[in-house]
Amino acid sequence: MTARTTATINVVDLFAGCGGFTQGFHSYKPAPGEASPYRSVAAVEFEKSAAATYAANFSDGTSGTCDVFAGDIKEWDPSPYKGKVDVILGGPPCQGFSGLGEENPLDPRNKLWREYVRAVASLEPKIFVIENVDRFFNSPEYKALLVSNKRGLLRQYNLTERTVLNAADFGVPQARKRAIVIATHKDLPALGHPVPTHERDPADDPALFDAPGRLPWVTVEGIFRKTPEDPPTNSLPAREAQILGHVVPGIYRTNELHIGRNPTALSLARYKAIPPGGNRKDLRGKTAVIDGEVVSLSTESWDRHNSGTGDVMGRLRLKTPSVTIRTEFFKPEKGRYLHPFLDRPITHYEAALIQGFPEEFKWCGTKLQIARQIGNAVPVGLAESLARHIHEHLAANNAL
Repeated sequence: MTARTTATINVVDLFAGCGGFTQGFHSYKPAPGEASPYRSVAAVEFEKSAAATYAANFSDGTSGTCDVFAGDIKEWDPSPYKGKVDVILGGPPCQGFSGLGEENPLDPRNKLWREYVRAVASLEPKIFVIENVDRFFNSPEYKALLVSNKRGLLRQYNLTERTVLNAADFGVPQARKRAIVIATHKDLPALGHPVPTHERDPADDPALFDAPGRLPWVTVEGIFRKTPEDPPTNSLPAREAQILGHVVPGIYRTNELHIGRNPTALSLARYKAIPPGGNRKDLRGKTAVIDGEVVSLSTESWDRHNSGTGDVMGRLRLKTPSVTIRTEFFKPEKGRYLHPFLDRPITHYEAALIQGFPEEFKWCGTKLQIARQIGNAVPVGLAESLARHIHEHLAANNAL
């Protein structure tokens, strides 16, 4: 285990994406007016535009000069950081066993988490955190992780019990459930999961609001009341930057991501026909005249499916947290991604705010690449809660 006693907590972020995990740790302040105790020393991200976004925010002196490796984690050498790392973060790619399609246990992406284990074994941090989809706990990879903890590379760590955290329970305006594994080196007392700070609004369901001191869930209303109604453009500004040896589109600030789409006449008619809180089911039996023809707003497929998700073509509910922001949040046919009261999908800007990214956050990439970065990110508020939890544990055990 790293044997340093400075007040600075050095962090490595693996499978870092655009940096949602890191942003949350950097956002944490032990007290008002104090700086964050966390310092990023290294990050690894394969996708070039996401790595560029990460570097634009956390490298080159922006937050302590973090070394960003833009490439395959199998080729990353952790040895220069040995003895210098306190915390390792990571969200190994989860698409191989996500709940959105057929599972493929042979998907090579499911093996990448083993590279995370390799880095932990090499760097011996005080604490490491794994973030993944909730189905991770039912995967062969999680079972292998437990074996590694029992008699393999991770046997010097105590793992938390399997627990799924809902970002909404930590003040994030998004009901996003994630598997979180926190591991503490056996030189320190074991650390459990953080206690939720928020809960479902008591006005909605008093029977569920039974935890004294907890705040009601944060809704999306504050975001949509302040964002401009109409996106000024459908395109990002024509701008390029050279970052990590590659020329990428950008750099864009979060508020420059308020970009729209070009909906077809049929799509626009559907948007207009869906009431607040509604979805595809509200289109049944409704028609519109488009180019002189009467067109059904629903589809045979939608009409046949009475069970399953009601989120397709759904409006976000103004008085609740949002549904999970995924990588195609700009397509309402993919989920409940229509604006709560305007006839359009949510924008990249609004999705980034729901994920907790600050206005001054810097982004690199095309519209599609940035959308993937936003949808794949760890919610900043959830990461900040984990940062607080870890800092308080290290401080209480004289491990800073």
